[in-house]
Amino acid sequence: MLICPSDKADAFMHMYNADGSEGKMCGNAIRCVGKYLYDEGIAKKEFIDIETLSGVKRLKMIIKDGKAAGARVDMGAAVFDCRSIPADRDGECVGEKVKVAGGEYEVSLVSMGNPHCVVFCGDPDALELEKTGPLFERDPLFPEGVNTEFVKKTGDNRLRMRVWERGSGETLACGTGACAAVSAAVRLGYFGEGQPVTVSLRGGELIIEYTKETVFMTGEAVRVSDGVYYGDTE
Repeated sequence: MLICPSDKADAFMHMYNADGSEGKMCGNAIRCVGKYLYDEGIAKKEFIDIETLSGVKRLKMIIKDGKAAGARVDMGAAVFDCRSIPADRDGECVGEKVKVAGGEYEVSLVSMGNPHCVVFCGDPDALELEKTGPLFERDPLFPEGVNTEFVKKTGDNRLRMRVWERGSGETLACGTGACAAVSAAVRLGYFGEGQPVTVSLRGGELIIEYTKETVFMTGEAVRVSDGVYYGDTE
């Protein structure tokens, strides 16, 4: 992740996957960037704007004892048009059975600035994700690859989720993926529009609120280490 100057916002965020490819947006990273900007005094204010490859996102910082403890992020509207995600089919795909990843799955396709395939299933923890995830990521249905969320509704306002991210494999959490999962869940009638939904991931919890106009994501940001990168010295 790189933080650069921006003429449209307080900073520009570049996010790179484990394989070196650049992602257009990262919901977890943007909270960390907001915390860094606030705690370092670069943008010490309640609302921080961060430019990404999928547009400018506004953060409302959560402050405790003079430090940023997290943020509520306006993630922008969820996109369901398949060609815009992109996925190689017309119209929308919400809760439809599709031949993908070597089988037939009931999927919902959503973009939150990057492509997501949401699959509601029995028990995400029982999946052999290291086998299934790459089949979704590389399926011809997704010309630019896809992030895949395997999700189960566990309560009136709760989901449990595991995620396989394109270019990185299984990760402990995915902010845009949690937004995509809740967006699909609302469209499928599992939750009401605007209802706060807690998404439990292996790395913690996020609170997501979906409306037709935008999706809000609220979560922690914790400083775990500091270091210095010197780069190429030649």
